[in-house]
Amino acid sequence: MSRVASPSRELPAAARTRTTSASLGALDTHREDGAGSAALAETAPTGRRLTVERPGMQTTVQDWPGRIGYWHIGVPPSGPMDDLSFRLGNRVLGNAEGAAGLECTLGGPALRFSTATWVCVTGAVADVRVNDVPIEQWRTVEVPAGGVLDVGVIRGPGMRTYILVSGGLDIDEFLGSAATFTLGKFGGGTGAALRADDTLPLGTPSTRIAPAVPMADLPAFGHRWELAVTEGPHGAPEFFTRTDFDTIIGTDYEVHFNSDRTGVRLIGPKPEWARTDGGEAGLHPSNIHDNAYTIGALDFTGDTPILLGPDGPSLGGFVCPVTVVAAERWKLGQLTPGDTVRFVPVRAEHAAPAAALGASRRASLGTVVSAGRDGDDGVLRRADVDDETGVTYRRQGDDGVLVEYGTLTLDLGLRARVHALHQHLIAIGLRGVIELTPGIRSLQIRVDPAVLPIAALLDLLAEAEAHLPNSAELVVPSRTVHLPLSWDDPSTREAIIRYMHGVRADAPWCPWNIEFIRRMNGLTSVEDVHRTVFDAEYLVLGLGDVYLGAPVATPTDPRHRLVTTKYNPARTWTPENAVGIGGAYLCIYGMEGPGGYQFVGRTTQVWNHRARPAGAAGPGVDRFATDAETPWLLRYFDRIRWHPVEADELLDLRADFAAGKVDITVEDGEFHLADYRRFLTDNARSIADFRAVQAEAFAAERQSWRSAGELD
Repeated sequence: MSRVASPSRELPAAARTRTTSASLGALDTHREDGAGSAALAETAPTGRRLTVERPGMQTTVQDWPGRIGYWHIGVPPSGPMDDLSFRLGNRVLGNAEGAAGLECTLGGPALRFSTATWVCVTGAVADVRVNDVPIEQWRTVEVPAGGVLDVGVIRGPGMRTYILVSGGLDIDEFLGSAATFTLGKFGGGTGAALRADDTLPLGTPSTRIAPAVPMADLPAFGHRWELAVTEGPHGAPEFFTRTDFDTIIGTDYEVHFNSDRTGVRLIGPKPEWARTDGGEAGLHPSNIHDNAYTIGALDFTGDTPILLGPDGPSLGGFVCPVTVVAAERWKLGQLTPGDTVRFVPVRAEHAAPAAALGASRRASLGTVVSAGRDGDDGVLRRADVDDETGVTYRRQGDDGVLVEYGTLTLDLGLRARVHALHQHLIAIGLRGVIELTPGIRSLQIRVDPAVLPIAALLDLLAEAEAHLPNSAELVVPSRTVHLPLSWDDPSTREAIIRYMHGVRADAPWCPWNIEFIRRMNGLTSVEDVHRTVFDAEYLVLGLGDVYLGAPVATPTDPRHRLVTTKYNPARTWTPENAVGIGGAYLCIYGMEGPGGYQFVGRTTQVWNHRARPAGAAGPGVDRFATDAETPWLLRYFDRIRWHPVEADELLDLRADFAAGKVDITVEDGEFHLADYRRFLTDNARSIADFRAVQAEAFAAERQSWRSAGELD
């Protein structure tokens, strides 16, 4: 079976294997009464469509597994948040399990079909009618030509309902998928949730329709959920205390009302923490040097736990003690405000295969049966790569490994080592690798465990170290990109005010982030902050730091590295292309969304929504790096230089960019690690003096927090 949306879609090899193997099973999809076949045979696919008469509260087009192969540039997979309900509905309709359908949140739409069409509505319980006649969910039903399928308010338990149609939705793809990413404004044909009068074309219908999803395969919904998790990547005693970890797996967390597809925010106890701070990564002990996240990770943004969803960020600087196993991540889509969640540790090798619907009986149980946990604190293996540098392999769920080099310090030599491994793995093209995402001192490797088991991956990574070039001699292309910066932009002031009114009014970084940065770094005035930012040259170390090609960058000169902490809790809203500092890093936010860096201003877009690249990306491969239609502006090891503009001037520049008039000065060049290290040696004394002043101010700020009870 193949996907119906576009014959040009090409997934990475592992994802193709996963989709194909998941489509095979014992379910007989032929209707016993033969009722569907004749009607479908008489229906010509040309002109088949549905029209939206009522859009519902938040109804989006999704497909599975979504947008694979772009995690390294900050594009999440999206796709159905409850992929189990979605895939089961497709299966009984004879579709490929990933065929595009509709996800409905809280309440569904009313849809009129131009021709007779078989449908299946799955997921959370709702009032479902065809031409005002009640119908059952999880069963295939034919909507007559001109008929209306009406999915009402979701009664619960559960939060999302799915509408699947025979033949799927025939939607144009963007970056290899029809899945809608509303924050990024792409996918689903319009980049947005359904609106009244939208028309969606339907694909060629199947002639193999089953009556219903078997009872044994139906997921169990409730208001108390157990989620199977694996330990890691960031466990005790490095980041959390043993008591913290026992609390995490022994607590019923409550689902917060401020939850969505980016992440499910939880209410629960505050960790004790095994560290006093995050060092160069930030003041709070939850802060780390940015690394790639994985869907289903329990991300502590400060003291607030958030389960990362399919629209979540790919890169960030917070610790994640446990990760939901792939086969149980469907439950995230049904968690409803007020529900309780309990994390149950399981051994990674005992986790059910994520893609196999034959395992759905295990996945749909209301409780998780655990034969124990791995007990390794998420650390799979440690080794030395040379006399000075070690490597740690951390577990990221049952389908990923986080490779970390060296100690918890900002060292561009470690980023060079990450680059060498990244390029080596791309070159050898390991079968089963789905995503490769570099961080500051780490490389995330996501795999299909059925094709490339984690144990085999670890052995291959150990062998790879012997073949890596000397990273000390790293020479890479390094463009200088000149960008405008509206200092202390009004939009960032608005975001701070929203945060104070809606999240936390007494935060020490409010009401002015720039003054907070000044205080933390021991600078005399905010003018010193201004001068430091505009004098600095920022080296891009990662992309996708809060979505869509957003860079995480650090000044090449350590004397320009302003160190600060991140918001705790994180903001719920950040203006698109705001510029902030967190730890020793600077980020340009690729789009509106949550965030935690301290604002310094705003710039032009780093993602071009008008670009429509053709082709497919492999895991971690930038196939469009030399293509004028590349949506993302920046590349690894680019250098950003700022020039000041007024707020009104920036609005004009942003309007020009949105209209396709992109006018950015870019100078070609190279970055030589050996030359950079000589620069550090030549300026070692003044760098040390700067850091001493900074450390004293940092310690004073931390003490003031402790005195005020902020670190209790």
